[in-house]
Amino acid sequence: MDQAYLFNQGQDYMSYQLLGARPDSDLQNRPGYRFAVWAPAAVSVSVAGTFNDWNPDRSPLKRMGQTGIWTGFVPGARQWDRYKYAVCDQLGNICLKADPFARHSETRPANASILYDPDDYQWQDHAWMAARKSAADAEALNIYEVHLGSWRHNSDGSFMNYRTIAHELADYLSDMGYTAVELMPIMEHPLDASWGYQVSGYYSVTSRHGTPADFKYFVDILHQKQLRVILDWVPAHFPRDEFGLARFDGTPLYEHADSRRGEQQEWGTYVFDFGKLEVQSFLISNAWFWLDEYHIDGLRLDAVSSMLYLNYGRSDFLTNEHGGVENLDAVDFIRKLNTLIRTEKPACLMIAEEATPWPAVTRPLSEQGLGFTHKWNMGWMNDTLDYMGQDYALRQWHHHQLTFSLTYAFSERFILPLSHDEVVHGKKSLINRMPGDYWQKFACLRTLFVWQMTHPGSKLTFMGGEIGQFIEWRFDEPLEWFLLDYEAHRQLQDFVRTLNRWYQITPALWEQDSSWDGFRWLIANDTNNSVFAYERIEQTGKRLVVILNETPAPLPGYTIPLQAPGRYQLILNSDDLQFGGSGYLSRQADGQESSDEKTAALRIFEATRQTQQLTIDLPPLCGMVLQKC
Repeated sequence: MDQAYLFNQGQDYMSYQLLGARPDSDLQNRPGYRFAVWAPAAVSVSVAGTFNDWNPDRSPLKRMGQTGIWTGFVPGARQWDRYKYAVCDQLGNICLKADPFARHSETRPANASILYDPDDYQWQDHAWMAARKSAADAEALNIYEVHLGSWRHNSDGSFMNYRTIAHELADYLSDMGYTAVELMPIMEHPLDASWGYQVSGYYSVTSRHGTPADFKYFVDILHQKQLRVILDWVPAHFPRDEFGLARFDGTPLYEHADSRRGEQQEWGTYVFDFGKLEVQSFLISNAWFWLDEYHIDGLRLDAVSSMLYLNYGRSDFLTNEHGGVENLDAVDFIRKLNTLIRTEKPACLMIAEEATPWPAVTRPLSEQGLGFTHKWNMGWMNDTLDYMGQDYALRQWHHHQLTFSLTYAFSERFILPLSHDEVVHGKKSLINRMPGDYWQKFACLRTLFVWQMTHPGSKLTFMGGEIGQFIEWRFDEPLEWFLLDYEAHRQLQDFVRTLNRWYQITPALWEQDSSWDGFRWLIANDTNNSVFAYERIEQTGKRLVVILNETPAPLPGYTIPLQAPGRYQLILNSDDLQFGGSGYLSRQADGQESSDEKTAALRIFEATRQTQQLTIDLPPLCGMVLQKC
């Protein structure tokens, strides 16, 4: 079937093979590039670039029937040449537009497209691609969220190349025990301060860090280290820049024509017209493009809530045909996208950043769901950070903020995010959210990480949290790696490394994340002491006991009811001296036993069959994990 027809029908999920610019030759066997662009309302379209001295009259394109597509061949055009489309609208105005399907772009503030040959890289990650499990399978998914422009810089302060970052980041993630990296948008964008979320080149990896081949190398290296690569993807909206998608052929083409649906006033951007079939082809092809040509392991869809609701961020809006506020076109688009990816690329993650009670986000379409594989648990994040920010004396009045998440923890397949959004705009860094003195801040942050790691759901932490960076994240500065010269920060990083590695090899923490089979409260209502205790359970029945003391007061002789009597071994203690803790258990044992007896007292606890209770001395501000021997 004709690909242009499929594009017009919203059924072409590889439309980048038809549209854009690609190397070719003409009937005279002259090398050059063939161009194709969708601009149905244009009076004329031509190509202007370095190959014709930016003279649009020299390279006109021809209309392709009734498809709205203009196409033509330019002999002599070569890789790395700059170009734009000169689009003449119905009023005779000519605007120079970047190619919506460009594979490479100039570095801001320049904004021309760059000719590029996609057959530019030989992949070495065949073993990884063949071994990827289905995204529906249980796995230890622990994501490190990164903004490449500020993770590290070159010594002169410039951006690092993808190839350099690849080795440094892959080695760091492997050493720290993360299993995946999520990159804030690396599609081309005109403004650094937008953090990448106002995309101007959907098919173009940003040239700030190198070429498309350089980025493929980056992905390849991470795969060879057994690390998933997830991209932030922004199908919700796009910027108004004149050179981009906005009013592309002089009319609202990619955006909805009615401003009450086509503009996101809160962000000053345009909203895609999800009901337009060609726009569906453009966006679905773009998702496929990153997963297929760049071997990406998953996409995290930004601002899904703004797509689902017609009244999101608007006081003046149009209801749908049934009088509701649901964007039915966007819902259909999301389901269509997820159906394709879940069917054709089952190993790829499709993650929703969605913060409303919209039901069944991660349920299949057969259950009236949206079909995502995962959803960010924004409720858990907000409640947890609000609780952790409370003064210790006041936590008893906020106890439910930690327990509440378990009332809905199994309603979706969740990721627990401590993302970049939580360490900017005056919210403070993770460690600076913690109350108390210097020692208490570090101790409290360690309990937060234990809570995140042992709570049902996959994990996501933004860069810098693992080293206790006190300042908020700044997009134009590298992380403060010098902090690791200080013992407290180095000990925190060691604790996170230990926690991450333990998570990977502990099925009880991820094998049964989707039901109560994997979780059981032991103590949920001790508001006076701010203590929480619960079990995490493997499919085999093997159990872990997790205990959190969320105040700086030690609790000697604390009693915990257990499901199974027996001997329990302490396998993780955030209060250990090696992690910067107080060493409370060591001090309790000093002078009471010999060295061997002291070691045993620190590690083994007994729950008798008669009482089925465990009596334990709880250190201040600690997270402890015990395992039945």
